[in-house]
Amino acid sequence: MNIDYTIPRMDFSAAGKASTDMKRRLTQLGLPPAFIRRVAIAMYEAEMNVAIHGEGGSAEVQISRHIITARFVDHGPGIENIELAMQEGYSTASEEIRNMGFGAGMGLPNMKKNADELIVQSEPKKGTLVEMRFRLSSGAV
Repeated sequence: MNIDYTIPRMDFSAAGKASTDMKRRLTQLGLPPAFIRRVAIAMYEAEMNVAIHGEGGSAEVQISRHIITARFVDHGPGIENIELAMQEGYSTASEEIRNMGFGAGMGLPNMKKNADELIVQSEPKKGTLVEMRFRLSSGAV
């Protein structure tokens, strides 16, 4: 099963819809709550990064028997230093975004913490690709 989502730039009323929808779908499939929580947290963080930093973009989620793959793509300014961006607390969010309660520098660290595998590819001025994989040990889907 493949599901596609559009993530609008700076649209905070729409941001989080993909992770909420995925949480609902995984619940309907009867997956363990702790697993669903990990997927939802990681997807929400990726969604917010695309909306805030990536000037909007898209997400594609593939659900198969043993693995869920969530791929986020944007065409924003890219990440200058991925290693630095992976550090808790590091953020390039504007003061306006921070005042709204976002930009605490936990996005990529939370994705890494919750996904079984995280791949981040980015090029300045060309955008970013974030791919996360979540493994189902029992093949529950």
